[in-house]
Order: sequence, then structure tokens, then C-alpha cells
Amino acid sequence: MALLSPYLGSSGEIVMTQTPLSLPVTPGESASISCKASQSLLHSNGNTYLSWFRQKPGQAPEGLIDLVSNRFSGVPDRFSGSGSGTDFTLKISRVEADDVGVYCCGQNLQSTKLGAGSLKEFIRLINPWSALSEEKSAAERPLT
Repeated sequence: MALLSPYLGSSGEIVMTQTPLSLPVTPGESASISCKASQSLLHSNGNTYLSWFRQKPGQAPEGLIDLVSNRFSGVPDRFSGSGSGTDFTLKISRVEADDVGVYCCGQNLQSTKLGAGSLKEFIRLINPWSALSEEKSAAERPLT
């Protein structure tokens, strides 16, 4: 289930793709998400307009990283962004259970809105213990 609808850009618009599309991670491990833009996000002013966002279950999307590597206020230093041109990476060190959510990269070279402008593919950082608990709950529900 996609929490945010991807938007297919028309000709000439920047398209963003991410890998992997699903990322099971055990707490304490590191996780990396790659993002590729269909054209360079480097502006003539020297800035590269690549941001990372996260949407936790039941919450609005929040900014994590801006301009490739600048963390938003309050974002732990376990989150780091890197890359240039068209290829970017979000790394999460020492993953915690609270990190579970849907992650996406976004370009704001053409648009500053998360919900428009680029194709955004979303990545779930999965807490395996939570997933097992959900499966168990579903199995215990009576059939209707």
C-alpha cells in the first residue's frame, strides 16, 4: 500500500528512482537507500537540490535531509546523506525501532512539493519483530 501517490512526470521533468523498494532491517544494523535522478540536480548556484523525507505510520511526511547532506533540526546524526549530480544515498546507522517508516528522496530543483514533480518510489524500513506481530494478529482474527 503506497502512503503517497507517485506522480509520473511529463517529458523533460526529472524522474527519481530509489533502490531497494523494500528494506527489512534488524535494529542495530545499518541501512542504505539509493536514489537516482534522471538528470543532474546541481543548480548553477552550486547547490544540489536533493532532499530525503520519511513518513511514519499515521503521520505526515517529515524532512530528514536537505541539499544532499544537511540534516533538518532534530534529526539524529545516525542519518546521513551523500552523493552528487544524479546519484545519492541515505544511510541510517544503528537502526532503531522508531525508524520504521516510508522513506523517499525528492528533487526540488523543479518543484518544492513532495507530492508533485517527480516519480517517487517509496521504501519501507521494516522492523521484522513488528511484521511478525502483525502476521500473528491477522492469523488470530476470526474469519468473517
